[in-house]
Amino acid sequence: MPSWIGPWEIGILVIVLLVVFGPKRLPELGSSLGKAITGFRKGLKESEQELRKAVAEGSQVTETPKTSQVAETAKSSEEEKTG
Repeated sequence: MPSWIGPWEIGILVIVLLVVFGPKRLPELGSSLGKAITGFRKGLKESEQELRKAVAEGSQVTETPKTSQVAETAKSSEEEKTG
């Protein structure tokens, strides 16, 4: 528990939540919040794994084609279409 949140603050927060949402709706909100946090953590873990995989594969980077090579390819494909 963070040091800046004491028992009085938690009690006041619980009372305010009960007044605003009511005792019937509060468990639903807690469940939804728990599922949202779980989904967020799962997504964060998956993206971290993808990033690590991309970095590992990044050591084998291929060269990008130069503009002259692209222009030559485009020119040759135009000649094939017309010829």
